[in-house]
Amino acid sequence: MKPNYRCCASCRKIANKEAFWRVVRLYPSHQVQLDRGMGRSAYLCREAECLKAVQKKNRLGRSLKAPVSDELYQTLWQRLATSDCASTGRKTDNSSASTV
Repeated sequence: MKPNYRCCASCRKIANKEAFWRVVRLYPSHQVQLDRGMGRSAYLCREAECLKAVQKKNRLGRSLKAPVSDELYQTLWQRLATSDCASTGRKTDNSSASTV
């Protein structure tokens, strides 16, 4: 089976769709939500620079052709913070293990 590639709405990087967050405008209600649902989708890198640019320039809103709420951006920032904490925790553990 061929891998599914997607493009970031901010930096235009192409990667497997599992590397991105999916933002969906639901059909027919035009509500915007994360991860699940059928309708128009946009994908976003899991990086602070991309999230900052998307929010500042309203790239998600333009891609989805719908307004994106501040609550959705707050959820994305929280996800980014938790993924950063998890990744820094792993890096700290690996570096301490390699020095022993």
